[in-house]
Amino acid sequence: MSIAQAACRQALAMGLDVSGSVDAGEYQLQLQGLAAALTSPDITSSILSVPSAPVRLLVYEWSGQNYQRILIPWTEISNLKTLQNLSTKLHQVQRQDAPPTTALGKAIQSGIGFLNQQTSCWKRTLDISGDGKSNAGPEPHRVNLPEQIDNIVINALVIGVDAGSRLSHAELSISELTAYFSNRVLAGPSAFSEVAVGFADYERAMSRKLLRELELISMSKLDQ
Repeated sequence: MSIAQAACRQALAMGLDVSGSVDAGEYQLQLQGLAAALTSPDITSSILSVPSAPVRLLVYEWSGQNYQRILIPWTEISNLKTLQNLSTKLHQVQRQDAPPTTALGKAIQSGIGFLNQQTSCWKRTLDISGDGKSNAGPEPHRVNLPEQIDNIVINALVIGVDAGSRLSHAELSISELTAYFSNRVLAGPSAFSEVAVGFADYERAMSRKLLRELELISMSKLDQ
């Protein structure tokens, strides 16, 4: 099947970190930031730019090895109303009890499993948000190998603290966390990370990352 005939332009699975380092306020900043980013004018325009080949989105949260909760199941976004409904659902999510541990490798495995339900899409992207290193389950770099993820790209939104700030015991500097995600998490062609300086910066960082992830395949390929 040529690209022009494909039914789905991109499958985007988004994994949100809800481990013990994320407090109640930060949890809401993450959800509200994603909801606002998805309905911002630039991102709305990008998502809806090819009606004949829409984007499909799934949102889940993760913490320990046995906690992966789907917040938004696979949804094909073909119009503005669908996007607005997704944003409303994210605003309405209530936090559930989750293990305090950070099983980043398991979160990646779960995201890959979700994306393997969307093999017809031209592009498949796993988008992991996190504010810490893995401390439970398989190591991320053991589960993101090419033979395990096929053509999936794994990007990251790194939530760190500015180097000039006083770090608490649980916080990591941006430089340390970015290096960790670069070496252990990112995978696939042109994989990248975006940085949020704390959860208050989450919406801005998510918007920048989504715009980059949703860049269109060149028009020459669309015509093939």
